[in-house]
Amino acid sequence: MSSSRLCFVACLSAGLLGGPLSAQHGAQGGDWSSYHGDLGAAQYAPHDQIVASNIDLVGLAWRWASPDNPIAAATEDRRMMPGAYKATPLEIDGRLYVSTSLGQVAAIDAKTGETIWVFDTRSRESGRPNNSGFNTRGVAYWTDGNDQRILHAGSDSGLWSIDAKTGEPVTRFGRKGKVDLLETLRRETNRRIYSIVGAPLVVGDIVVLGSAIFDGPTRKEMPPGDVQAFDIRTGELAWTFHNPPLAGQRGYDTWENGSADFTGNANIWTNLSADEELGLVYLPFGTPTNDWYGGHRLGDGLFGESIVCVKAETGEYVWHFQLIHHGLWDYDPASAPTLFDAVIDGRPRKAVVVVTKQGFAYTFDRVTGEPIWPIEERPVPQSDVPGERSSATQPFPTKPPPFESQGISNETIIDFTPQIRAEAIKTLERYRWGPIYTPPAVSTDEIYGTVQNPGWGGGSNWGGAATDPETGMLFVPSFSEPMVVALTKPDAARSNFDYVRGFGPDPVNSFAEMMSSPYGSIQGPHGLPIVKPPYGRITAYDMSRGEIAWQVPHGDGIRQEIIDAGLPDPGPVGSVGTSGPLLTKGLLFLNQTDDSAAGRIVAYDKTSGRVAGAIEVPGRPNGTPMSYIAGGKQYIVVATGGEDAALAAFALP
Repeated sequence: MSSSRLCFVACLSAGLLGGPLSAQHGAQGGDWSSYHGDLGAAQYAPHDQIVASNIDLVGLAWRWASPDNPIAAATEDRRMMPGAYKATPLEIDGRLYVSTSLGQVAAIDAKTGETIWVFDTRSRESGRPNNSGFNTRGVAYWTDGNDQRILHAGSDSGLWSIDAKTGEPVTRFGRKGKVDLLETLRRETNRRIYSIVGAPLVVGDIVVLGSAIFDGPTRKEMPPGDVQAFDIRTGELAWTFHNPPLAGQRGYDTWENGSADFTGNANIWTNLSADEELGLVYLPFGTPTNDWYGGHRLGDGLFGESIVCVKAETGEYVWHFQLIHHGLWDYDPASAPTLFDAVIDGRPRKAVVVVTKQGFAYTFDRVTGEPIWPIEERPVPQSDVPGERSSATQPFPTKPPPFESQGISNETIIDFTPQIRAEAIKTLERYRWGPIYTPPAVSTDEIYGTVQNPGWGGGSNWGGAATDPETGMLFVPSFSEPMVVALTKPDAARSNFDYVRGFGPDPVNSFAEMMSSPYGSIQGPHGLPIVKPPYGRITAYDMSRGEIAWQVPHGDGIRQEIIDAGLPDPGPVGSVGTSGPLLTKGLLFLNQTDDSAAGRIVAYDKTSGRVAGAIEVPGRPNGTPMSYIAGGKQYIVVATGGEDAALAAFALP
């Protein structure tokens, strides 16, 4: 087996292999002390005050207005406006800690919503960051029993250490409380194309960070997706895991013609996860430069689109698995790997699952990297783009089954009526389409491009999954959102790529249409999606068997539009959304907007998928909800809005 197909190594220390099975318990002691509740990304809070029988009584307890709001109101520069507020706060000992889109950090009273302190990093003064603009997921917390610190990484690539009690910078960390993440990178990097979106990960006395790198490059030379770790007390660099690898490192030979020396991206823009007891960190690396054409980076390209396990203290490699070889679809893992413990086929396993944009749940032993169920290399369609050489095979999990529709086929094309189906097939004549991993096509007057399903914004996105430590169930929100990838020749004066993604000659499915439609960049008949519903769904897996326990549409979606088109009521067809789930003792909570300015948090019975009720939210909920106990009462908190950003807290009367 070649190094590009290597899935685990046996040269693990006896200390990693030994020891009793230890469950991941989610949030502990009524607090929510890390972005996902625990370091294993469980998204689980063991609370049972808010249940199906009383959820209709839950109401707004308090609303905290972001200090970004007056800044946004005072500027007319649209580039400097905050984007959708997506942060998930922490809660420790009666205080919430949260970051804001424009680079502020706040402490808030968990019972009243009153501001305790605000620290302004002023990161926005470096200008609008790349990709999705001013955007943040959250902060991290560390304590040694005396010191308490909040770690925040911002859009200007600065890592701050803030005293959790006072809101003042910890001056002995870095330079007066701040570390410049660009100073320790191996290549000189333009600050405007490098920032941080994900929350820092604190494991012991180490803080680990990925990066957000500009996703629309014009040149093949880009910043690398290296993961950096720093000493929590001093801010000194502790270790770096290089991606692409350096010459002489594992995986370097999977990049042909020395392309590892200049290729970039392949970064972790999302969150990380860890097993603190084992001392292991799980790194979900993304797609190398550029997302759609790999003629400049031939070969499998480790560790692009891979999960890599390293030792938290040193960054030493333990194992990896490449989810996609030589990626051409922007199918980067979009969320933190989820850790869970279960008895599988009669054997206790410490497991980690990576849910992906392409709709797979890749599941591994988190100590050894051995797949829990076989993952097969299967032939896939091949590229005909000049200079490209796509991988002959891709890894397909045999279990669990996919949680999303995959590819464009007779099974996935819209079929509300025979006429609508015929019109959809007629529309598809202008495109290349086929099974998942059908490669991008060069746009011509005859073929506008390749239809990709799920699209790169679909499948399981940055919200990730939730796992129940009591039952071993895994809950995955997802959506389809098919997209068109049309490769075009760039302006040689501005780019040294052979091909970049364009939008082709299609006058209907244009860039403007893509940006305005949450159901994908290709329209079917009468403006309907090209694929069958549901367009958003929740899948519940029994991970002891690797099987689907239930699957339901999430939200009405375009149900009314379908009725207005003179078609029979299809029932709920699913809403598009990217925020993540919150799991408690009996309920699964998930934001729902149905494309409106306001929204709700819908509660599902986690054993059946039946809707148990909903919490109406003042404003559009964008962040993943979290839950904690303060003053003996359970609260659920979610971030809402953008230019009028807020945290909304809900509780029983």
